[in-house]
Amino acid sequence: MNEGEKEFMEWLNQHNIPFWYIKQDVSTFSKAIKALGTKRPDFMLLIPNMGSILVDVKEKHILDQYRTFPLDKKETLKYSRLERNSNLKVWYAISHKNFGFKTWYWIPISKVIEIGKEKEYKSPLDKNPYYAIPVEEFIQIPSDKSIDTLFTLKV
Repeated sequence: MNEGEKEFMEWLNQHNIPFWYIKQDVSTFSKAIKALGTKRPDFMLLIPNMGSILVDVKEKHILDQYRTFPLDKKETLKYSRLERNSNLKVWYAISHKNFGFKTWYWIPISKVIEIGKEKEYKSPLDKNPYYAIPVEEFIQIPSDKSIDTLFTLKV
């Protein structure tokens, strides 16, 4: 478990949000799931009276020059397959130690695919395409607020 996942778990516990942490060990991932070409998120959250959502926690910097977060295209498409096969919504929750893990930036996978501008890293070491998502497209939840903000219509 990385620092971001620990901080996210602390935030969930602070707000009494029921969850399961999904261990990332390869032995806990069935061959049948692997065959679907999906990826496993970090958490399953139980939203009382609504159901469950899956969350992948990311530690990411904002690309200051563009005011966007880069989200890996290949990974996002795998999560989209997981959504279709499981009928569960998958969200990214992003923060970073530079933010002091005091704000979580949330976005559903479906929105990443819908609005993301496909880009490629300029580095010769990293040629994976990614979706550039403007910061204002995320639902921002300060660490002293609960998850209710996710379910408020953004106008």
